[in-house]
Amino acid sequence: MTSKPKALLAPLPWIEILVYWFLSFGSHLYSFYQLHRFSKEHEAGLERGFHLERGLLKGSKRDPSDFEWTFWTDWAKKSLLWTLICHGVISRLSVIFFPKQRVPALTLYGLLAASSVLGIKGVSVLLVHLGLSFVVAQLRKPALSWACSLLLLSTLHIQWLEEIQRGWYETEEEYYLLLFSVAVCGLRFISFSLEHCWCPLDHIGIVQLCWLFSYTFYHPFFYNGPIISYKDYIEQMQRPVEERDRNRSALGYLVLRSGRLILWWCIAEYLIHVMYMHSIQSNETYLEILPPWALGGLALALVQFFFVKYLVLFGLPSMLATLDELIPPKLPRCVSIMYSFTGMWRHFDEGLYRWLIRYIYVPLGGSRHGPLYKMLSTALAFGFVCLWHGGHDYLQYWALMNWAGILVENGLKSLLSSSCIRAIVEQNFSAAMERRCTALLSACSTAMLILSNLVFLGGVHVGRIFWKRVFIQGWCTILPPMLAFLYCFAQIGLEWTSHPP
Repeated sequence: MTSKPKALLAPLPWIEILVYWFLSFGSHLYSFYQLHRFSKEHEAGLERGFHLERGLLKGSKRDPSDFEWTFWTDWAKKSLLWTLICHGVISRLSVIFFPKQRVPALTLYGLLAASSVLGIKGVSVLLVHLGLSFVVAQLRKPALSWACSLLLLSTLHIQWLEEIQRGWYETEEEYYLLLFSVAVCGLRFISFSLEHCWCPLDHIGIVQLCWLFSYTFYHPFFYNGPIISYKDYIEQMQRPVEERDRNRSALGYLVLRSGRLILWWCIAEYLIHVMYMHSIQSNETYLEILPPWALGGLALALVQFFFVKYLVLFGLPSMLATLDELIPPKLPRCVSIMYSFTGMWRHFDEGLYRWLIRYIYVPLGGSRHGPLYKMLSTALAFGFVCLWHGGHDYLQYWALMNWAGILVENGLKSLLSSSCIRAIVEQNFSAAMERRCTALLSACSTAMLILSNLVFLGGVHVGRIFWKRVFIQGWCTILPPMLAFLYCFAQIGLEWTSHPP
């Protein structure tokens, strides 16, 4: 279920690893090809029902049904890409000409950039949240800070407030940008409040308020993250100039990372040009008639597109933050080499994972006070994630599935590491066979992980149809080969974990 420590992971014959690579890569390509064929065969129906757009190339079609990708790419073209580029320019100029004023300059720019997009009323909402969080934090009571933060986040779902805020904007997309900004800033306010409650800083109140402004309106992370803690932000921003890395070429880094970003964007666009997976997942009829290989291709395409999408959405802000000498969370790890719920949470959105561990899991006891506290801490962490994302019914199912998956993995890990079971395993299995058994258990975990991700990405109806077609109707035809290929994926994931590039 969970990978063994690197030193204990048994090596396998190179020909066996080569077979796993071949089957993993081949299954991806063939299932994507089958989904591509299905997409083109039903292109006319999909175009009528879901309004496929004209593609980037002449004669091609493009599936615009993924709201998040369409939303952020449209905003990037309108303003966000240009405001991020301006942030980079201002940052470099401030480093060259007035390095001691760099943080105030970036804070002022971030505030002005947010005002230009969200408007004065939208920024005023954020300032009200910021002010209330700051005042309550001065009481140094974590429970009060949490209560204040949860109340502020709950205002995002009060209908009459929603109607008022929608009236401020001409389009629904502008309101959604405010919604996303308030939600992400809510995590920052919680981080500031709890850090202040646990370890009050030496700064006087006005200095703390200025740093909170800087942390909140730091432009690359403002709208969508990734998330870093308040403590990490101010420590990294306060580092003396002489401690900064002077050896790295900023221009070389910028060119290399920009090239990677363009490549990831091209891959994402290519996927929605050749496979209309988001339109297909929205129609139960198409889900029911998909051939088995195309059904598998749909599941893989949805999670792979989500991965590539966040390489782009987190990649540009992380690149700018690195140029500002911040240390952003690592970018998401490829989902095809994820073989456990634990690994997915730890390595996909590392910033959110660290945030949950630091501010929810550890303060509630975590694993320090026994299994019951661990279960409760994990449940409340997932409950908060569900609430933060909107608390819809499909999110509740998704959070419950992830919580159950984490519990099962941890339970099996504890069972298999017990002295009695370890003795039996060591007597009857070689190290290589033990690894193969681990990969087989991981294949079962990966199947449930993919199912939970399909619920998150497509809703309950997608998860229900996949469950019915794969686990109920296809238990003897679709499920065995699927687990066999997932076993290959798990072996590649284990190999990647033990020998990272």
